[in-house]
Formats: sequence, structure tokens, C-alpha cells
Amino acid sequence: MKQQNAKALQELFQTYLENLSYAREPMGLYKPVEYVLGIGGKRIRPTLMLLAYNLFKEDVHAVLSQAMALETYHNFTLLHDDLMDKADRRRGKPTVHKQWDENAAILSGDAMVMLSYQFMMKDCPAMYVRPVMEVFSQTALEICEGQQWDMEFERRQDVTAGEYMEMIRLKTSVLLAGALKIGAILGGASEADAQKLYDLGIRIGLAFQLQDDYLDVYGDPKVFGKNIGGDILCNKKTFMLITAFERASEETKAELQGWMTAEQYDPARKIEAVTAIYNKEKIGDICLAKIEDYYKEGMGLLEEVGVAFEYKRHLSDFIQGWMHRKL
Repeated sequence: MKQQNAKALQELFQTYLENLSYAREPMGLYKPVEYVLGIGGKRIRPTLMLLAYNLFKEDVHAVLSQAMALETYHNFTLLHDDLMDKADRRRGKPTVHKQWDENAAILSGDAMVMLSYQFMMKDCPAMYVRPVMEVFSQTALEICEGQQWDMEFERRQDVTAGEYMEMIRLKTSVLLAGALKIGAILGGASEADAQKLYDLGIRIGLAFQLQDDYLDVYGDPKVFGKNIGGDILCNKKTFMLITAFERASEETKAELQGWMTAEQYDPARKIEAVTAIYNKEKIGDICLAKIEDYYKEGMGLLEEVGVAFEYKRHLSDFIQGWMHRKL
């Protein structure tokens, strides 16, 4: 069976995306959709879906529409996240609500949801429509649940590490997991193999988000692509911060809380002080160990998928490259 590596599949998907036409009226609805899908991205979710499909079937062209559904829905979530966060830029370009306005962002985002469902249904074999749509719909709902938890956590001071992990499972992991499972279903995988790939997606999604938390504190700005310490400056409740509060002495907690509530401070001094607390409590080491545990669990699940090892190599390589990134 012919297989393609992640780079080839990314290029195939990118060509498919670029050849799509949104020449429909009113253009005021579709131009923002075209804009947000055209400003780049790693295309991780469609690539995972195509890699999972290619474990079992050869003709990846047959499921490019379903891959597009996942990328469209993912970008919808980014569009609405930017709106809720009042973010000005995404991937170096103005966000949709800045390029147009908030109403355009809301309505075009809604259209992206509908488009994603159309893409998912397009040419989907009848025998797979129900299981595919069940996974996709549940995934879409859980992402909304994760976003709601994330917003509620901003107002809470008692968020636990367990609650945070559940929030990122919903907000980040389930779409990766859903991509792998949908690819497996369309490829004709057994229920057991499809579930193992889903569980793999959950593990790598958790590791991916924890890696973001870690790199924001300990990453190299020249490699990371942005200044480190952004999460510290905006008091974002990351795994690092929550774990520091859970482990620190009362004296250290008071110091940390002082930095969280300070209204006037030198940004560099705050980053330095909070990072020093993380170092004292070995928060970075704890985070790295957790990342490695999730990664190993995920790769163990991949090993259990019932296809020959050589068929799993491209998916394994893609995940390994992704997990050991520095940005």
C-alpha cells in the first residue's frame, strides 16, 4: 500500500485548500472566511486525519473534503477566540474583527461552522456518515465546553491542576483526537483501532498544550518566535502557575499572589521573580515529566494499533517532530 509522509500530505492539503472557491454572494460573508483560512497555519489537524486514514487506505484524495472540514472548524474556533480575547493579530496579520468588524467575525464564524459540516458530509461513504458525524459533533460541542471553562477560570482563584488538564483536554486535545478517529473510521479501521488513535490524540494534545505552557517560560525567544513570559504578565492560569500555587509554602504563595495582584510593576522584574519561584519549586521539571509521560502513553497506544509498523512510521515521525519542537 502506497503511503505518504506528513510533508507530502500537508502539501496535498494546501493545494486542495488554495483551489477552493468562495465566489459566493454576499462576499461580505465569505471574504473573511477566505481570509482566515489563507493566513497560514501548520495544518496539523488535517494532516493527522490524512495520516490516520493512510494507515488503512491508500487514496487520501478521497477524504480531502473531510480534512478541510477539520481545518475550517479549527480556524472558526481561532476566529471566535480572537474576538472573545479582543486580540489584534493572528499569525502576524490583523484578526478578522480588526480587518472587518465584530459583527462580520461573528457571522462569518457561524458560516464556517456550517461549511465545516458540509465539507464533512461531502462524498462521505454512507456507511461512515453516522459514526463520522457523531465524532465530529461531539468534538465540536466539547470544544465549546472547554472554551467556557477557560473563560470561567479567568475569574476563579481556586482552579486545580486537574481542572486545568480537563479544560485543555476539551479545548485542545479533542479536535486532534477527533481528527485521528475520523481518519481511522473513513479508512475502515476497527472500532478498537479507531479508539486507540483517538486516545493517542488526547495524549499528544495534552502534551502539546503543556509544552506551550513550558516554552512561554523557558523557551528561547529567538526560536519561540515571541517574547517569553507573556502568560506570566497576563496572569494566565497555566499548569505552571497552578502547580506553583499547589506546591509552594505559604510564604512563597504570598509572594506569588503579590505579583498576580500587583497593578504597577516592571514587566521584566515580574517575569524574573515568578520564574525564580518556578525554579525553586521545580515546576519546569514537573511540567517536562508530565509532557514526557503523555507522549510515551500516546506512542504506546500507536504501537497497539493493528497495522504493520512500517505503516505507522509516518504518523510516528510526525508526532515525534511535533513533540520535540522548540516553538
